[in-house]
Amino acid sequence: MKNVLEVKNLCKKYDNFELKNVTFHLPKGMIMGLIGENGAGKTTTIKAILDIIKPSSGEIKIFGIDKKEEKAKEEIGVVLDDMFFPEILTPNDINNTMKSIYQNWDEKMFYDYLKEFSLLPKKQIKTFSKGMRKKLEIITALSHHPKLLILDEPTSGLDPVARDEVIGIFQSILEKDDCSILLSSHITTDLEHIADYITFINHGEVVLSKETDKLLEQYGIVKCTEKEFKTIHKKDYIKYKKTKYEYEVLVENKKEFKAKYNISVIDKITLDDLMVLMIKGEEE
Repeated sequence: MKNVLEVKNLCKKYDNFELKNVTFHLPKGMIMGLIGENGAGKTTTIKAILDIIKPSSGEIKIFGIDKKEEKAKEEIGVVLDDMFFPEILTPNDINNTMKSIYQNWDEKMFYDYLKEFSLLPKKQIKTFSKGMRKKLEIITALSHHPKLLILDEPTSGLDPVARDEVIGIFQSILEKDDCSILLSSHITTDLEHIADYITFINHGEVVLSKETDKLLEQYGIVKCTEKEFKTIHKKDYIKYKKTKYEYEVLVENKKEFKAKYNISVIDKITLDDLMVLMIKGEEE
């Protein structure tokens, strides 16, 4: 099986928002980072994949089969940004509930993670901080050995040390369990280090979906004067932004651009740079 997740022409229409033909695929054993500003459609896409909302049209396949199949549901681990456990429960309660739901529930793994993250099994969730609750959600999602993890802002509310710990766990899970991960996050610096693919959604549409290494290596930001900018043909850039002192121009291929134009300053791009220029930049 080449692709664990396939989303094709996914549409969902609301009164004030619309997903429009969202299409991407997640290869087996890979991490895909889903990026975009608030309200871009990331969470709507994830909820459609999980069958929490019903799409207007489109096709979603998980493990090559329809997403509604019970087998598919058993092998998916989920952490949503608005997910929560009842506050009166304890991690012990979560364990007892989950082992009755998932055939592959790994009690030892669950308690090992609790110990690693210093979460006391008998403490009620209401005594946990936001970061501790998020860790518990992640631990729960991992402890039934899912083949696909779908995570919506899983590191929000975590301090840098805890984020690093969680990301390390994601990477180890990929190696041990041959798992694949769809990860939505506003912390794009994390994605630059761990994501194999990046899918960028803006105003309900996929702007790009590419391998992370190629994206960061090939794309660039040309910094030039107004006079230099006027020499650039509009087919040779994606978006541009005029600052107080210069023009910042987003190009898809630094090497080709440098060979064509005598403009020396071409900076490497970050995912933050890409988002800002794609969303705020002008086309012509």
